[in-house]
Amino acid sequence: MKKDFFEYLTDLATKNNHIPAIDFDRYNIKRGLRNANGTGVLVGLTEIGNVDGYDIVEKTKIAKEGRLFYRGIDIFDLVDGFQTEHRRGFEETSFLLLFGKLPTTEELAAFNTLLDERRNLPEGFTDSMILGIPSRNVMNKLQRSTLVLYSYDDNPDDLSMRNLMEQSINLIAKFPTIIAYGYQAKARAFDGKSLYIHLPKPNVGTAENILHMSRPDNQYTVLEAETLDLLLVIMAEHGGGNNSTFATHVVASTGTDTYSAVATAVGSLKGPKHGGANLKVCQMMQTIKDEVDDWHDAAQLRLYLERLLNKDAFDKKGLIYGMGHAVYTKSDPRSVLLQRKARELALEKNRMKEFELYANIESITRALFYERKGPHAHIASNVDLYSGFVLEMLDIPEDLYTPIFATSRISGWCAHRMEQLVSDDKIIRPAYKTVNELHHYHPLKERK
Repeated sequence: MKKDFFEYLTDLATKNNHIPAIDFDRYNIKRGLRNANGTGVLVGLTEIGNVDGYDIVEKTKIAKEGRLFYRGIDIFDLVDGFQTEHRRGFEETSFLLLFGKLPTTEELAAFNTLLDERRNLPEGFTDSMILGIPSRNVMNKLQRSTLVLYSYDDNPDDLSMRNLMEQSINLIAKFPTIIAYGYQAKARAFDGKSLYIHLPKPNVGTAENILHMSRPDNQYTVLEAETLDLLLVIMAEHGGGNNSTFATHVVASTGTDTYSAVATAVGSLKGPKHGGANLKVCQMMQTIKDEVDDWHDAAQLRLYLERLLNKDAFDKKGLIYGMGHAVYTKSDPRSVLLQRKARELALEKNRMKEFELYANIESITRALFYERKGPHAHIASNVDLYSGFVLEMLDIPEDLYTPIFATSRISGWCAHRMEQLVSDDKIIRPAYKTVNELHHYHPLKERK
């Protein structure tokens, strides 16, 4: 054989796994479970979250301001409620998603106590699972650690509601600790940094514990804690159709255990088309700063954004990352909320010039789309435009960007898993059409 065998196998696999795009159209395959007008294929029902970004009038998609509901409550009302009262919101949000109602004062206090009691990892887990087997990717460490927790559960396969609830609360509590320790192990093993292992603190909640455990000096400001708490709230749930939540539904429908289902969701979120999207925004922004002589100049910035759309800059994909969404059209409510807090944090951190760069990219991109595609073309910033900038201002290492997303979304995943098992016991089993030709079997000595 003339060429390297792996090269030969690569060519063979590529050739024999390619289905022409025309075949998908011929059989009316809804790739990505998307309809021709960009809307999602309806595959289930949920009472947990609702992403509302457009109306359908006579089969036509009509753009409108985006709205996001958690258990029927508008995200703006939810956020305004806990921010006005100057208290953290993620734990209240998790309670709402899991149990379908806002907690009373007594219920919220009891729920916080349950989380605090479960934040520490099992004895020996940190040394053997996290420090003993460090990973270059914290999401990989989170996924493996989730699976290993199965071994510490006396009833891991019990699907009763009581047990599902206990497992969910246990995972929500432990995710911040796992990602903080997973990052510390990675930083020491692969980046040559010092190791800091801080025990979780009671009575401060999830956001403050992430800051406390991930920082060498444990120090953070009130505004930093409020900002991270807001980020956790707005990323906790996004309907049943987002990739990681749908993956949870698919796996949960088989009747498997909680740890396997959640580990699957973590694996889905790790993908750069899903949870890793804000890293792409950060990379694009750094390229803009490097390649635009004066990125405060709107004219220069506009020229570079045109180059991005023309596939002549950055990764040459024709995309302005952080702009546009599969559902939202005129606005993404998560981006609206985060932009407000990002401005406050930028003022505290003396980084308003950078904040203005992000805001200018948003406004110029809107104008470019209007000019190129007409008055009915709408594009808005999505949550990823500002989330990476916020995490950067919080001095959160990039290794933790997607794990923090997972720490937020675990509440939504667990809520959807419980709803799935209570409401619908059908295994999810869609169809694929076979389009290859029939072939005869040839004995080994006759093959070429």
